[in-house]
Formats: sequence, structure tokens, C-alpha cells
Amino acid sequence: MTNLDDWLEIGKIVAPQGLSGELRVYPVSDFPERFEVPGKRWLLRLDGTEPQPIELLTGRYISNKNLYVIKLAGVENCDQAEALRGCKLMVPASDRPQLGEDEYHVLDLIGLEVFMQASGELVGTVVDIIPAGNDLLEVKFHESFANDKGQMTNDKKQKTVLIPFVEAIAPVVDLKSNRIEITPPPGLLEINNS
Repeated sequence: MTNLDDWLEIGKIVAPQGLSGELRVYPVSDFPERFEVPGKRWLLRLDGTEPQPIELLTGRYISNKNLYVIKLAGVENCDQAEALRGCKLMVPASDRPQLGEDEYHVLDLIGLEVFMQASGELVGTVVDIIPAGNDLLEVKFHESFANDKGQMTNDKKQKTVLIPFVEAIAPVVDLKSNRIEITPPPGLLEINNS
């Protein structure tokens, strides 16, 4: 069994496109070159445990559908394309594009602890990133924070809050220390208990 931690999923094949073996891919990568620049990619089949190398020949973006249409070597017709429905496109985790200074990989942010910059108080942990105009960090409140604020609801279910991932609100992202410091505007962390 291969260790899938060594791989990054970049997209999922959702359907054939046309009759010549082209494929529609729903991207989970922000990097267009993953789908547009020819070269080697890896395919994880539905029943597969190990990604198989495959050659990307061409790719183009269809903006109104947020899809890429790609052509893979050896996929010549609609039937062959249909057989790949649901497969995932992968690249080795080591193949991460170099990031600019204020760019982060989503995977690097999940699990980071979130602190109030002013007080140093632990707010919670990043459990998900929601892509929007500005990405949103979904932060699960730490128990003590929820209790302090009287925000633990009767059912004791830990709540999450969405925090816009912008420099004004999350000025410090320290991957080495596994922490994000936030300066939320008033009201952002209030839980609506109604």
C-alpha cells in the first residue's frame, strides 16, 4: 500500500468531454499549470492504491464551469474516457510549486492553532479552508475559549467560526510554530446561539 501522504491530489476526473477521449477535470489545485502544461502526471484509479504515471498532452480552462478539459496520452475515445470517471489526478507531494512570501498551501494551514494576537489566548484550531473571494479559515473553538465567552451551547457541541484569511485579520502565520495570530474585528467570534 503506497503512502498517499506522499501525493497531492490536483483534480478529479468528472466526465468525458466530447468523443475524442478528452476529460473534464474538477481542479483542487490553485495552479493552472497542473492542467495546462504538458508532462507527467499520476492517475489514482478508483480501485487503485498506487498512482500510475500518465502523460498530460494538453489542457484548457473553462472558466464558466470552473473545469479543465484535458487530453491524456492513450485515452483516444469516449469509452476510455468514461472508464476514468471518478479517478483522481495526483502529483508527488515534493512537486509543490514554489510559493510567494504570503502564499500558503491549504494543507499547511489545517491543524494550525489560532491565537488572539492581543491576549495570546488560544481561540481554536483550523479544521478546514473554504475557498471564496478571500479564503475563509474554518476554526473549531477550543473548549476553554468557548467556555470563557459563555459560548458553549447547551448541547456542548463545539462550534466553529469562519475567519477571513486576509492580512488585516490574520497578520501572523507561523508554520514553524504551528500558529496563526488573529486580530478579529468586534463580533467576528461571537457565536449566534439563536
